[in-house]
Amino acid sequence: MDFIEDDELELMSDDSSIGEEDGGQLYEHFRMEVDKGQESVRIDKYLSEHQPHSSRSRIQKAADAGFIHVNGTPVKSNYKVRAGDVITLMLDRPHYDSTIEPEDIPLEVVYEDADLMVVNKPAGMVVHPGCGNFHGTLVNAIAWHLKDLASYDPNDPEVGLVHRIDKDTSGLLVVAKTPEAKTSLGKQFFNKTTHRSYNALVWGNFVEDEGRIEGNIGRDPKDRLRMAVFPPDSETGKPAVTHYKVLERYGYVTLVECILETGRTHQIRAHMKHIGHPLFCDERYGGTEILRGERTASYKAYIQNCFRLCPRQVLHARTLGFIHPTTGEQMDFTSDWPEDMAALIDKWRKYVRLKD
Repeated sequence: MDFIEDDELELMSDDSSIGEEDGGQLYEHFRMEVDKGQESVRIDKYLSEHQPHSSRSRIQKAADAGFIHVNGTPVKSNYKVRAGDVITLMLDRPHYDSTIEPEDIPLEVVYEDADLMVVNKPAGMVVHPGCGNFHGTLVNAIAWHLKDLASYDPNDPEVGLVHRIDKDTSGLLVVAKTPEAKTSLGKQFFNKTTHRSYNALVWGNFVEDEGRIEGNIGRDPKDRLRMAVFPPDSETGKPAVTHYKVLERYGYVTLVECILETGRTHQIRAHMKHIGHPLFCDERYGGTEILRGERTASYKAYIQNCFRLCPRQVLHARTLGFIHPTTGEQMDFTSDWPEDMAALIDKWRKYVRLKD
């Protein structure tokens, strides 16, 4: 058994729903004691040598997220083990059967052929099974849709979703039906040759019409379910760059387009908060506070109505483009805003017209 397996890295994926159901409790998934006489060595090197099926990079990723503990305390990957140290892997969910079963769940398929399909995920749907969300996920729905395709095994990591988005983010995702397609698409995402854009409603008005946000993204040391931004030249977190462009201004909030150079967990949400423009109604990043506007009771009531109309971070994966892995054709897709987001934008447009 691996020290840490792919499904145990869900907290470090783009699925923000994982880990939000247990009130912060941690569960032990692995334990080992360092042998007597062991020389001092980095913990990532030690574990990769003693757990040959777990790569050093995967172990480093787990340590950076605070999952690896020594004698009850989280440590970084450069911690040097000593004889007698007790190493544990602590996750925020208990062990569970990770077998993905097909479930008859509505699935909006935008495009499909023998190699891949593009789906439009609704807000509120978890991408992959995790703590508190073992069923009803997007991969369960995909497994049902492809249940008659003998060559597609939903439990085979060589096929399936190529990338992910948060539970409460809506929009486009690509699914590989074959190992060859997943390899090709995976390389395109890694080499940043895909084209993806998001639409987001954020608090505040921008001085400029477009801009660039750069800052490493890593786990917030004060809240392990939230990401924080660190200086680009620091050793904390991973490099991340977000480009944004103003689409519409509503005075107290702004509709922006975001294009990612990197695909870090919660990247847009963390970067926008970092520059003082949290996503509207993004509870985890402070967007459910009334951050801009008037002090009147009528304005406060208006904002609360907005929150009820679209009760999640207003973020939509609007466009997706890539090279088809078999034909070499450029494939480009665009998805309309979901009803809750469209209704909210319309409400703000009317608000601006009334103010004028």
